[in-house]
Amino acid sequence: MPKYCLTLDLKDDLALIAEYERYHEAIWPEIRESVASAGITGMEIYRFDTRLVMIMEVDDTFSFEHKAQMDAANPKVQEWEDLMWNYQQPLKKAMKGEKWVLMNKIFEL
Repeated sequence: MPKYCLTLDLKDDLALIAEYERYHEAIWPEIRESVASAGITGMEIYRFDTRLVMIMEVDDTFSFEHKAQMDAANPKVQEWEDLMWNYQQPLKKAMKGEKWVLMNKIFEL
């Protein structure tokens, strides 16, 4: 099963970080459904300080392009993304408009 690792930064504000984590304790059902219907079979987000790392396990139906199209057409996902952007900030080397950045796997045991 393919796996992807992505990264993003949070704004350096402890109150905002705490709020962000509270939202992720119980994500909206529409977001959970959007993730599952895109072919994502597992998702974990880890945090160290302001750095986030997301690990996604996907099935053979998943593609980033299709997920982006689905998200663009889903008003609830857009609402969630707009809300989350209050807490997030792009990585220094992210392309304009890019949020989560795909990481390159350099080692596996």
